[in-house]
Amino acid sequence: MRFDLPSDRIPTAWYNAIPRLPEPMQPPLHPATNEPVGPDDLAPLFPMALIGQEVSAEPWIDIPGEVIDVLRLWRPTPLVRATRLEEELGTPARIYFKDESVSPAGSHKPNTAVAQAFYNKSEGIERLTTETGAGQWGASLAFAAAQYGIELKVYMVRTSYDSKPYRRILMETWGAECVPSPIADPSSPGSLGMAISDAVADAVGRSDSHYALGSVLNHVLLHQTVIGLEAKEQLEKAGETLPDVVLASCGGGSNLAGIAFPFMEDQSVRLVAVEPTSCPTLTQGSFDYDFGDTAGLTPMLPMYTLGHDFMPPSIHAGGLRYHGDSPIVSALVKAGRMEAVAAPQSKVFEAAALFARTEGKLPAPETAHAIRAAIDEALEAKEKGEERVILFNYSGHGFLDLSAYDAFNRGDLIDE
Repeated sequence: MRFDLPSDRIPTAWYNAIPRLPEPMQPPLHPATNEPVGPDDLAPLFPMALIGQEVSAEPWIDIPGEVIDVLRLWRPTPLVRATRLEEELGTPARIYFKDESVSPAGSHKPNTAVAQAFYNKSEGIERLTTETGAGQWGASLAFAAAQYGIELKVYMVRTSYDSKPYRRILMETWGAECVPSPIADPSSPGSLGMAISDAVADAVGRSDSHYALGSVLNHVLLHQTVIGLEAKEQLEKAGETLPDVVLASCGGGSNLAGIAFPFMEDQSVRLVAVEPTSCPTLTQGSFDYDFGDTAGLTPMLPMYTLGHDFMPPSIHAGGLRYHGDSPIVSALVKAGRMEAVAAPQSKVFEAAALFARTEGKLPAPETAHAIRAAIDEALEAKEKGEERVILFNYSGHGFLDLSAYDAFNRGDLIDE
C-alpha cells in the first residue's frame, strides 16, 4: 500500500501560504525600535532571495533547478497506507503517512536546508551558523552545506548534545562543527531560544557569515510545501479525493506547514498541530509579539508564545522544545482554520511503539506526536462508526533516538 511518484513529479514551485491567509500578516518588529523590520535589517542574517520570500505575495514561487537537482536524491517521498496499524486498531479509518524519513538526514529538514544553502552560496556566503534541538536540523544543514562547499557551525541545545551524540557525529562527518549551547552557561540544559541567540550573535559578528533557521520563518515553511503538494497527487493515486484531517507534530511549525499548507484552501479538511504537553505553545500560550530567541537579538514576531525565557523540561522530543511558533501557523490557529492538541510524553511513546510493531518503522520522538494524534483520530472514528481519511507527516526516523526508547522499554520514561 505504497504510492510513489516518478522523479519528474517533484514540484517545481513552492506553495505560498501568505496571500491565502484569512487575514493579512502582522509585520515582524525590530527588537530595538519596535518598528516594522525592513530588508536592510535582515540583510546581515539572510540572503536577499530569502528575505524576498519572507514577504512575497506571489501564490507560487519557482524552485530553482539547482535545488531540484539535489532534492531528486530522495524526492518524491513515498505515501504509505498504514493498513497493519488500521487492523490493529480495528478502525474503519484509512490512515496514510508521508514518509520524509527517506532523506539523507532522515527527516523533512533537508527540504529547506538545501534551498537555504543554495541561496546563500549564490550570494557568495562562505559560512553559516545555526541552532539545533534534537539535531535533525543541524544534521540536515550539515548535509546541505556539504553539497555547496559551505562552512557550518551548529549550536546544539546542551541536553540534546549530551543525550544524542550520534547526531553530533553525523554533523561532524558531513563537515560541520557542533558545540553545546548555551556557550556562556555550561550548567544550563539549554533551549532552542538560547541556541538561536548563540547562532545569531556568531553570524552578525562576521562578514563572511549568515544565519540559517530550521523552522518558524515564512521562507522555511514555504520550502517544506513540497511535502503536501506531493501528498495531494499521491492521495489521488490511492483513490482518495481529500483527507478528512491532516496532522503533524509542531515545534516551530515547518513539517506541519509542509504537509498542511497545500490543503489550506480545501475547507473540508481539518488541519491539526500536535505539540507536547510540557511545551504547550499553541494550546496554552498567548498570542503576542515576542522574540524568537532568549537574548532578544531577533525580530519580534506575532505568534503564540510561552515567553522567550521559558525553559521547557528536557523531554526526548528536543525539536518540539520551542517557546513560540511560526507566525503563519499561529495566525491560522488564531483564525480557527487550524486546530491544536497536546499529548504527554508517555502516551506519545506508547503510540510510537505500537506504530513500530505494526508498521515496522521506528519514529523520531517528534514524529511520534503526530502518530499519537492519528491513532486518537482513528479510535474516535471507530467509536463513531464512521469512515475517516487521516493523513499525517512521518517527519523523521528514530534510529538515533534509541536511548529514549530504552527508557520507555524499561518503564523509566516520565511525562516531564
